Amino acid sequence: MTRIPDLHTDGKEPLRCAWAGDDPLYRHYHDCEWGVPLRDDRRLFEFLLLEGAQAGLSWITILRKRENYRAAFDNFDATRIAAYDASKIESLLQNPGIVRNRLKVQSAVGNAQRFLRIQEEFGSFAEYIWQFVDGHPIQHAWRSQAEVPATTPESDAMSRELQRRGFKFAGTTICYALMQATGMVNDHTADCFRHEQLRKE
Repeated sequence: MTRIPDLHTDGKEPLRCAWAGDDPLYRHYHDCEWGVPLRDDRRLFEFLLLEGAQAGLSWITILRKRENYRAAFDNFDATRIAAYDASKIESLLQNPGIVRNRLKVQSAVGNAQRFLRIQEEFGSFAEYIWQFVDGHPIQHAWRSQAEVPATTPESDAMSRELQRRGFKFAGTTICYALMQATGMVNDHTADCFRHEQLRKE
């Protein structure tokens, strides 16, 4: 269950990162998930799958389809997804609730297989992926959204390694978005109410 942060606003809307906008779904995601350090393997795989699906699209589009993805992809169970056969892939491509892109659907299956191999090698995917930030969130203090980078040396390194292992839709921009979403970096702008809260976690 997603923890609701303390807004400390006395009934007033808190200051948020500019990208959160006015959409209630986006705001809830911003307030409760984005940037929260995540070390649960199933949820890490969920974000890995969804970030790949997002490539070339807006994140809000994927958020609106998230529950459809949860139902279509067995609640993001990597073991089940890794076993999907050609028939299952074809049925997914007929599902209007997800992004019906063959390469993205096939990559979800292939990435699940590689995800399981990493779990076997490192004990958990979290143990593996957090090594790219030495096990601790990188704390930034951007003054505006314009300062936030799309890639970093850490995301470059992660992308190279994931692609070497055969992952698809694992470019450095996708990897940095994954890092932001799962709290490997704190990219809430300094004036956002979540910035200081997450800095202390």
